[in-house]
Amino acid sequence: MHMPYEHKGYKLHTLDVELKGGREQTIYFFSRHKPKSGKPTDMPKGYKVGVNKRTGLPYLSKN
Repeated sequence: MHMPYEHKGYKLHTLDVELKGGREQTIYFFSRHKPKSGKPTDMPKGYKVGVNKRTGLPYLSKN
């Protein structure tokens, strides 16, 4: 069993969304609680965690 990536109490989740042109895109987001949609996931390759200086919330950015 794998453990989802966690950063200071926030778990990383993923969700596949359909954009206006019909194109599919995978989005990543952090949540402290179980979100309505999306599933816990590992850290994707080529990304790193940043923290918003104003809000203190973590986010992903490409390396």
